[in-house]
Amino acid sequence: MNIRFYNAKILTLDKEENFEIIQGELWVKGDSIYYIGDGVAPEAEPIAWEREIDVEGNLLMPGFKNAHTHTAMTFLRSFADDLPLQEWLYNRVFPKEGQLTEESIYYLNVLGIMEYLTSGITSNFDMYFYPPKNAQVSIDCGFRTVQVSGLNNFGGSIEIVEENYNIVNEMSDLTSMLIGFHAEYTTSLELMEGIAGLAQKYKSPVFMHNSETALEVKECIDRWGMTPTQITDKLGMYEYGGGGYHCVYLDDKDMEIFKNKNMTAVTCPASNLKLASGIAPIKKFVDMGINVAIGTDGPASNNALDMFREMYLCSTLAKVREMDAECVAAEKILYMATTGGAKAMGLEDCDRLAPGKKADIIMLDLMQPNMQPENNIVKNIVYSGSKQNVTMTMVNGKILYENQKFNIGFDPKDVYREATRVIRAME
Repeated sequence: MNIRFYNAKILTLDKEENFEIIQGELWVKGDSIYYIGDGVAPEAEPIAWEREIDVEGNLLMPGFKNAHTHTAMTFLRSFADDLPLQEWLYNRVFPKEGQLTEESIYYLNVLGIMEYLTSGITSNFDMYFYPPKNAQVSIDCGFRTVQVSGLNNFGGSIEIVEENYNIVNEMSDLTSMLIGFHAEYTTSLELMEGIAGLAQKYKSPVFMHNSETALEVKECIDRWGMTPTQITDKLGMYEYGGGGYHCVYLDDKDMEIFKNKNMTAVTCPASNLKLASGIAPIKKFVDMGINVAIGTDGPASNNALDMFREMYLCSTLAKVREMDAECVAAEKILYMATTGGAKAMGLEDCDRLAPGKKADIIMLDLMQPNMQPENNIVKNIVYSGSKQNVTMTMVNGKILYENQKFNIGFDPKDVYREATRVIRAME
């Protein structure tokens, strides 16, 4: 569609990657941003607008990038709470996941996408079963999804990972896939060697759950004499970058590997708190120049898919961990939730609002009590912003959520009913 947004505040990044807010217009042609400015476009032919939207002084900004999640785990929301990670995973989650089918995850993914849209999330970095089916759900909804394989000892093979990688990367410009596996503690050396080979063959970054708990790191050192980061680096996984999810217990050598291999540390603060895993060293990542992104983790361990909550926790937990109220500024947190996530996911054309970039845009209502006064809009977003402020979520030039209504081709009541049916049918 061709859509003209006018009378808007527009959040952009300058060349030094600092946020700026300009006032004016933003024009969308097809799936991309065509123009940002005062409304007087250069030597352009008149555009036939399909919609002209008065933003009424509210804010247009890049959509959030949920850089780690397991979307279809919506069926386990509030099912296995108040347990430590190993018991939660092995005794409660894995047995139920073993009953999922390719058909049953369809509406579970739709439900997750709906929640992403209400939180201003325009793309997610997903790890779950049946990647081609997950990609099809995103295509059907018009949502943008990057996937990473979750191979482990309990299912899958290197051949299936390679097959899914090639299928998903050919399906749509809304879907892509990177090489990865679940975690060192669930994956044999043979499988990890196979993953390293695929990464080198396809020149792909590699992502995995990494150093989420102290026990995970201790047991890895007992096995190999090295941390999860060090053993996987030794296998040659990160020649084309990549990263880790959680990264709570990285040591200094791990961080040097992350920095030298241009890797991303994806922090999931709410999940790490709920599972009592710990607090990631965000300040040290930032000080070392390591790219940081923010994820919600799955709806079974969070239990919300809410980037506003994640941003607030990421900032405040870092301050408490370091006992330093200045340690990570709100501007840096917002960067992690948008541009930092796009870098991790390989979404260079979705990392900011600028002409030529994909039109993955959200609108925040500033005319609500929690966003007033506008002393500093960026700090308001991080410290007092909420899902209630999201009035529009656009992906690839299409408005998928507007004024609490979805435009993804599904009746919400049908989605809720189908998601409930999946968990009720399990033993």
